[in-house]
Amino acid sequence: MFHVEQWSEPDLPGELAAIVPRGTLDKLVDLSALVRKWNPKINLIGKSTEGEIWHRHIVDSLQLLSIAAPSVRWCDIGSGGGFPGLIIALARPETDVTLIESDQRKCAFLIIAKQRLDLKNVDIRDERIEDVKPLAADTVSARALAPLSKLLPLVKRHMAKDGQALLMKGANVEQEITEAHRHWDFQMERRSSMTDPESSILIIRNIQACQRNP
Repeated sequence: MFHVEQWSEPDLPGELAAIVPRGTLDKLVDLSALVRKWNPKINLIGKSTEGEIWHRHIVDSLQLLSIAAPSVRWCDIGSGGGFPGLIIALARPETDVTLIESDQRKCAFLIIAKQRLDLKNVDIRDERIEDVKPLAADTVSARALAPLSKLLPLVKRHMAKDGQALLMKGANVEQEITEAHRHWDFQMERRSSMTDPESSILIIRNIQACQRNP
């Protein structure tokens, strides 16, 4: 497993290094410094992970680039400290990225990060996910937001008919999938996380509420 400690020179696994330009890498370093500066005030990331922000949060978010289809419009729901939304916006400047976050303090951080990093492709929505007008995004992402059964209707609301969802899940993913299938039909592909052997990325398409007879 790829791993970088807090004071190591930032680097990327080979498969990501090939698709992330040097200029983007420099901005990612700037973002990590900004997160560490704000974290004591807002708790953007777990304090226990500050020393491993590059590995646990930045590389973890960047791995979506290796599996995401080309997207004109990307929606990141429950963006929090900007993982993975800000990371995607930095790495794919040609993609319009909408960040939805209802916590006003975290939105304040996202706005400052957008300005400091000169992210012209980012739109920040300080609203509840279910209150935002459907965005018809090619890709919808979510990281550590909610159990899959509760996440799917939020994803479906903002995903284009032929779009995809990239959902980053932890060790309880099997239980979440089983529960979600009681209420939802969907096509799913599962990928192992390159940063945590107990975590997965679910690639989900064609979400529909179950029409089964009771």
